[in-house]
Amino acid sequence: MRKIPVGVSGRHIHFSKEHLEVLFGKGYQLTKFRDLSQPGQYACEEKVDLVSPEGRRLDGVRILGPTRSATQVEISRSDAIRGRFIAPVRSSGNIKGSGGCKLVGPKGEVELAEGVIVADRHIHFSTKEAEEFKVEDGDVVSIYVKGEKAGILDDVLCRVSDKFVLDCHLDTDDGAAFGLKTGDTVQLVKAYQITK
Repeated sequence: MRKIPVGVSGRHIHFSKEHLEVLFGKGYQLTKFRDLSQPGQYACEEKVDLVSPEGRRLDGVRILGPTRSATQVEISRSDAIRGRFIAPVRSSGNIKGSGGCKLVGPKGEVELAEGVIVADRHIHFSTKEAEEFKVEDGDVVSIYVKGEKAGILDDVLCRVSDKFVLDCHLDTDDGAAFGLKTGDTVQLVKAYQITK
């Protein structure tokens, strides 16, 4: 079976149009920096600062476009520990009851009551790719990583849509732990047994 490409994501923010305009001005349009692996998604030139409830800062956090219905901040567990952010592990879009922060931009600030998460590990599959790998939307699998820091990474969510292309998304903590960088590949593991 073919291998799955990896995308290692650093901290970033998905903005609602409302919050974007508070921080950058009425009618502001994001400036594309580069395209991302998923069609229509892109990293932007714009960055903002995050302030935790305890007043600690993460400066220069990149915005990803296009805008969404709700603002979502994705950081690593290491970021959360250093910055004293509350950031539960969640799937993208599942922000109810998650942590808050202050967002600081060039034209204003936003107090975010919820929306700060550590994104779960996940693999994007097109419908055809899901059939090839014999997975369904919502399945939880493992991945095998070869190399100097080889190992198996569990609890990887499968997300299936005709809008997706094959890509395994990990945060910087998971990437560093297994020596992975964007463009590396992993193998799907659907079942394995731990010897007791």
